[in-house]
Amino acid sequence: MTGATRPLVLTAAEVAEASGGRLRRGSTSQQIGSFTTDSRKAAPGQFFIALRGERFDGAAYAGASLEAGAIGVMVPPGTAIADRPGAVVIEVDDTLLGLQRLGHYVRRQSGADVVAITGSAGKTSTKEATAAFLAARYAVYRNAGNLNNHIGLPLSLLELTARPDVAVVELGMNHAGEIRRLVEIAEPDVRVWTNVGDAHIGFFDSIESIADAKAEVLEHAGPATRAVLNADDPRVMARVQGFPGRVITFGLAEDAEIRAIRVEDRGLAGTSASLESPSGSATLTIPIPGRGPLMNVLAATAVALEFNVPLDDIVSSAASLTAAPRRGEVSRLGRGITLVDDSYNSSPAALAKALDALATERAAHRRVAVLGEMRELGDFSDALHRESGRRAAAAHVDLLIAVGGSPARSLADAAVEAGMSGSAVHHFETSDAAAAAALDLLKAGDVVLVKGSRGTRTDIVADAIKAGWA
Repeated sequence: MTGATRPLVLTAAEVAEASGGRLRRGSTSQQIGSFTTDSRKAAPGQFFIALRGERFDGAAYAGASLEAGAIGVMVPPGTAIADRPGAVVIEVDDTLLGLQRLGHYVRRQSGADVVAITGSAGKTSTKEATAAFLAARYAVYRNAGNLNNHIGLPLSLLELTARPDVAVVELGMNHAGEIRRLVEIAEPDVRVWTNVGDAHIGFFDSIESIADAKAEVLEHAGPATRAVLNADDPRVMARVQGFPGRVITFGLAEDAEIRAIRVEDRGLAGTSASLESPSGSATLTIPIPGRGPLMNVLAATAVALEFNVPLDDIVSSAASLTAAPRRGEVSRLGRGITLVDDSYNSSPAALAKALDALATERAAHRRVAVLGEMRELGDFSDALHRESGRRAAAAHVDLLIAVGGSPARSLADAAVEAGMSGSAVHHFETSDAAAAAALDLLKAGDVVLVKGSRGTRTDIVADAIKAGWA
């Protein structure tokens, strides 16, 4: 199957009405096909939506966007803009709300089925696997990168003017109420909840509160809505009561509808398992290491089967999956060094899974972990970093480099207390310093895991290793 051949083209009148604004200048019939909130990308034919942030006011760049060729702009009332022949100017009291309303309108007009994915870890990888599996039968849109918040999601929905059959999007959050709003905007037909973890716990009083916030993904559902849920996560399953639609479960649990059994961890070569489902059984091979990717693939399989994608096509696609950039990306470098670049982000739960995957690698000369400080953990930070240090020791890490402030120091200290040699544990305040040290400390045949929160910039270490041992 393929999507509609004719894209959805909106008129200026439609954009004004859908966003809750009014047309101040321009023709009501002017066609608008693409949108941006970045004035630097306001190319000819695009429509610029002027958002206001803590450090910027997009309205100040509306005139420059029109000069660059933008077909029109959305601005707050009273914004001074020089007259430009043919330009569309739409005034909206709140341009962010206008963007969200417009994204919702396009979502409905596109006719696409929307699959929305949330969870404390694995959202992007699950999105990529889901889109890959669905592509065997459908024209699929997936939102780029991590455009999963109150701005990124509606921008992604505006891309549905291409009229795909299915759109696969992420829903992210770090505060209660955010998922609820994203669900209102996206109106997902299928809601995928991967897990509950400790990411962003600094904004909550407990992991149970995180689970309550994630459970907002189940709100505003009807009898035709489907929920794909992790049967192995008790916090997820405890919150499904009262969901009015169909529930499909995945995992290793005996009662999971989409279930993996006889799981074999093959180190960096990936994971294999026997897959059981209502559509039959198959041997599943995933070339991405760790149990986390296995669970992501099971979730994606559940979605694909709901869309009647043949099991054989799913298994074939799973065998050719690759890790998203900096999300467990494996690089074979010079002198037998293997880099696992997981530097995109980190949380204690996600780090534990990455360390477990590192521990299964049998061919390593040494297991090396470069672990950056994990942010947004609040009052739980020291305890969770210390637990992570103990996990590193339990994973038989031979060389540990901790990066960041006092939480990273606590991680390093806990690893030593748990049995690692003091000479094998190092702490550096910055990723630049850690990168220089790593180049000196690595040896031929090492397998190196690099993981940390984005703010810690452990990607600097990963890039230095790639360049130094190419």
